[in-house]
Amino acid sequence: MRAGPSQEDIRRHNLGALLRHVHLGGPISRAELTSKMGLNRSTIMALTSDLTAAGLVREELPRETGRAGRPSLVVRPESARVYVFAFDVGPDRLAVARVGLGGVILDRREAVRDRDRFELDELTGVLSGFARQMRRKTRDDTVCVGAAAAVSGGVRKADGVVSFGPNLKAEEVPFGEELARRLGLGLPVSVGNDANLAALAEHSRGVGVAVRDLIYLHGDVGIGGGIISGGHLIGGHDGYGGEVGHMVVNPGGRACGCGSHGCLEAEVGERTLLESAGRVSDGRQGRDAVRGVVEAADRGDIVAQEALSRVGDWLGLGVANLVNIFNPELVIFGGVLREIYLGSAAQVRSQLALHAMAHQRERLRLRTSALGDAAPLVGAAELAFAHVLSDPLEVLARANA
Repeated sequence: MRAGPSQEDIRRHNLGALLRHVHLGGPISRAELTSKMGLNRSTIMALTSDLTAAGLVREELPRETGRAGRPSLVVRPESARVYVFAFDVGPDRLAVARVGLGGVILDRREAVRDRDRFELDELTGVLSGFARQMRRKTRDDTVCVGAAAAVSGGVRKADGVVSFGPNLKAEEVPFGEELARRLGLGLPVSVGNDANLAALAEHSRGVGVAVRDLIYLHGDVGIGGGIISGGHLIGGHDGYGGEVGHMVVNPGGRACGCGSHGCLEAEVGERTLLESAGRVSDGRQGRDAVRGVVEAADRGDIVAQEALSRVGDWLGLGVANLVNIFNPELVIFGGVLREIYLGSAAQVRSQLALHAMAHQRERLRLRTSALGDAAPLVGAAELAFAHVLSDPLEVLARANA
């Protein structure tokens, strides 16, 4: 006969749940917490007292409420004191942020990355250097409780190794292990696929808040995806779930970096759009080049318009397939796909009308990312905070030690 949860287990769970409310929802009164968590006032008071004593939250009187009687104290995250480091490694750029509890970006650095090579020592050196710069600017009473990185590639769940990243020129790279060593914080660095983490970010802090079933599509050089089903990220057996860019939409079509042909990434990605628009020869690439095609189409450039239309058809077909399989409430376009979708929305919707089942698309919404280019970085921060939210006091005690 299995024993039920101990009092300590229940307390740990309740502390984490309360801190999650404050972290994701922002300042909240004790009275609201009592209602949301279904606990009595004395239990809420004890939990907030524990978290306050640990330096994770603070309590203060609310601003004038206009109501008679004693006001309920408001619980706020200690954003300036408790923080994580978040890293974003994309084909063209590197980004590092120091993110406070509550999701506040306290400091941020960016650098251009050479997409034609991958040098682990150089890369982790730049990222850890940025983190040290930011750490030197913090107060003495601050504490780092985690670190995580969003990487444009397939990340093996078992060990966090970047097992394949054709657009990064990386394969079987122990990225998290090396970055943790270079940081020297005594903390592991969690690693996740950038599109998966961006999906989590949009679900928790972006356009997908309160949406339990959504698909996030991310474009840079290639196409990635993150799928939230029933409020949970679909990671797959080994962690490679969501590689929607390698769904074949055009058998016998363009060659893809994965070795196949006609993948969504090959038919919709940056290079295909630039080639179709006749813009490869000018040497421009990346987000600015894609935006240039969209802007040219808006100005009436026929070649750019035809290129966007062609790419939009394939994108719409890919979205229709995903809609038929997963029945999402929301599809979000992020990275350069944001611009591509805005320039080809008519084609995308036309393909949905042709190929998505009527009852699947009936209540479907298509939106662009609310977090923009910061989505993978925000998602990495949420991954880093996950340990704190599961066991606040133990994690903080370990970090202080």
